[in-house]
Amino acid sequence: MMESQKIIEIKNLTKHFPGVTALSNINLDIHQGEVHILVGENGAGKSSLIKILCGIYQSDAGEIRYDGIEYAPQKTQDAIQAGIRVVYQELNLLSYLSVAENIFFERLPSRAGLVDTLKLHRESQKMLDQVGLKISPKTPVYQLGIAQMQLVEIAKALSAESKVLILDEPTATLTTREIDRLFEIIRHLKQNGVTIIYISHRLQEIFEIGDRVTVLRNGLKVDTRATGDVTIPEIVKMMVGREMESEYLYQENVKVGAEIFQIQDLVPQDTDHPISFSVRAGEILGVAGLVGSGRTETMRAIFGADPKVSGKVLLDGKELRIKQPKDAVDSGICLLTEDRKEQGLILDMPCTVNTSLANLQDVSRSGLMNFGKEEQVTDRYIEELDIKTPSANKWVRFLSGGNQQKIVLAKWLYRNARVLMFDEPTRGIDVGAKYEIYTLLWKLAGLGKAIIVVSSDLPELLGISHRIIVFSNGKISGELMRDEFDQEKVLSLAYQEYITDGNGNDDAGKS
Repeated sequence: MMESQKIIEIKNLTKHFPGVTALSNINLDIHQGEVHILVGENGAGKSSLIKILCGIYQSDAGEIRYDGIEYAPQKTQDAIQAGIRVVYQELNLLSYLSVAENIFFERLPSRAGLVDTLKLHRESQKMLDQVGLKISPKTPVYQLGIAQMQLVEIAKALSAESKVLILDEPTATLTTREIDRLFEIIRHLKQNGVTIIYISHRLQEIFEIGDRVTVLRNGLKVDTRATGDVTIPEIVKMMVGREMESEYLYQENVKVGAEIFQIQDLVPQDTDHPISFSVRAGEILGVAGLVGSGRTETMRAIFGADPKVSGKVLLDGKELRIKQPKDAVDSGICLLTEDRKEQGLILDMPCTVNTSLANLQDVSRSGLMNFGKEEQVTDRYIEELDIKTPSANKWVRFLSGGNQQKIVLAKWLYRNARVLMFDEPTRGIDVGAKYEIYTLLWKLAGLGKAIIVVSSDLPELLGISHRIIVFSNGKISGELMRDEFDQEKVLSLAYQEYITDGNGNDDAGKS
């Protein structure tokens, strides 16, 4: 592209944190109206770069020019006023306000000194229609799922009519239908001259919407390439600095035993469809379906995080009485939630506390904590899981997303659960960390654990599962054995209950 088409010019940008160089002499040009993909492992410097562009961090050296003018935002409002907006992977919504109030929070329409609620809801509905989210703008945000919140964040950013839109892992919790809609929006914005900086660990997306891709590693820029001039293996090698084997590591030699975990006629709250399935020892059961299809609701009901209307949970043929998560944990069942920051970790506590949280009785005696043993245990998992942290006493807030996820895994590994339910276990995690988590899943399967993996990433489920069950509109619409795996079959089952009600009647409006 021509020099005049550069909207952002970054020269020798450097950022240090105590003991860490987050960015080192980064040189990068972003062209107007392009979709520029930014990739790299967790901790590579992607987040630091966009936070400097958005005024959250200030650089230690180097310069940025925006639209040909020197640009050094000191706060987020400076970036917003300049026309740069970001949708973060960590959602930033106000839970007890409505969807509409969140979308237009910074510029609520007013009339005679009061909020013009009619206009607020009308304009918000336009934004929701644009992102394909079928909810009322009056809905409180706390009633939404993670994927719905993600779409609200995107609607909020689009409502500002920004010149540069930065999307940080926007598809991490979205289903195929929602991703297709998002890509349509991106292409439309691009045609209107909006520049998109797009961060993703789903490398196949690079070739669907990207014009150019920049790879960062350990705070350094490795290279920038046109998407037509690079392949996924080449990108992975630049990201991790080494060749990698098959991404999903399916292991045919893992022995699958007898059924040890059964769900019989379970009805989660706010539904009326009984759910039944089972998992064998050493089996990885994949769970597919659209957002809101009942996948997460079922796992939370099993775990006691949400009440169930009826049904049984059995382990080794014995019915379990699970009324709260503690009952599930005591019975040998764990749940790695889809929202690790809100529901899986205590961010402002160290790795030690987060690791021992589900097994305090093993690091205490007579009500007194054995801090030495707690640190010893945490150090063991830091080594086993290759968790990148300066020490076991580092607050988990300051770890990358992949390393935070490993701390959650460490917590449940220390508990030695027999049934492990993983809801979106690789959401927002780079390809190297994903590989390590898949390796761990197979290690656990080899030990005879019963493993359930809920994922919106179909290639992931097809790559690691022995068997897949598919949810559709609160029901299990089908089951596929490994020799039947096919992406179109899974999608057909996922949409099945939304197309007809079984009598040929249109049921697409139900959710």
